[in-house]
Amino acid sequence: MTKLTSLMARGVEFLGCETAILCGAMSWVSERNLVSAISNAGGFGVIACGAMTPDLLDAEIIATKALTDKPFGVNLITMHPLLFDLIEVCARHDVGHVVLAGGLPPKGSIEAIKQSGAKLICFAPALALAKKLARSGVDALVVEGMEAGGHIGPVATSVLAQEILPEMAEQLPVFVAGGIGRGEAIAAYLEMGASGVQLGTRFVCANESIAHPNFKKAFLRASARDAVASVQIDPRLPVIPVRALKNAGTENFTAKQREVANLLDSGAVDMTEAQLQIEHYWAGALRRAVIDGDVDGGSLMAGQSVGMVTKEEPVTEIIATLMKEAAAALERRAA
Repeated sequence: MTKLTSLMARGVEFLGCETAILCGAMSWVSERNLVSAISNAGGFGVIACGAMTPDLLDAEIIATKALTDKPFGVNLITMHPLLFDLIEVCARHDVGHVVLAGGLPPKGSIEAIKQSGAKLICFAPALALAKKLARSGVDALVVEGMEAGGHIGPVATSVLAQEILPEMAEQLPVFVAGGIGRGEAIAAYLEMGASGVQLGTRFVCANESIAHPNFKKAFLRASARDAVASVQIDPRLPVIPVRALKNAGTENFTAKQREVANLLDSGAVDMTEAQLQIEHYWAGALRRAVIDGDVDGGSLMAGQSVGMVTKEEPVTEIIATLMKEAAAALERRAA
């Protein structure tokens, strides 16, 4: 058994795949084609449910199962108004792993997921939250730093990993995410106690990704410093910052926040509705970029590892390269 295989063994066993590399759930990108390709290549694909209705999720799971007989997961957003219906859809299809993202799991959701026999993975952006989630029965954690694409927390991956892995890695599998673009980083986090890693940005330009050619081109042209976090203009608005490539869509979001803040002021909407409007803005802007190819007005959600995405290639190549780099890094250290 190689050093890499032994370090990944726990993650591999937990996920039921060959390589403990999860694909981050990217709305509109992590759908049947990319998810099945990653699972078929030995990694772990995750469907991004995002704002899907239960019927849409039902169809997506069926379509993914038609393309792979390997395990894959489903990522659900905690603030989805139909969260419990979506959990029921996952249970009906015997989805083995459910990932909950976007805040603390609402009352009863952990029990509902575990009841179906699925393993539950949650995001822990802080040590206190990691401990709380472990106590409440979560099966594994994803520690995601601010270098990631899409919705982000305020702390860097390297800091979170140092803080959370020594405390939590013995209790349950912990996967590290955010800013990972090469195998050397994977090796380092595994040696620190991680059971595996999660990458999103690195898979956007896979041949199997349905992202629009314009969207992929923007990724291939970008450097790390082009992936910037959105700015919150009103402290009352519950806006989680989003990391994306800078474009006109970034400016439009500032205008959207002003509009929602004015609606709050006039009493036209309450806080929950305000937050949903912001989320719907992102879902729409992301769709325009990923599906329609509007790279100026849409949202180009990307992590800072975007500079390491240099060509369009098959998923099998991406995973093989990452594993080769990680194995080589571990060998160099052993020598």
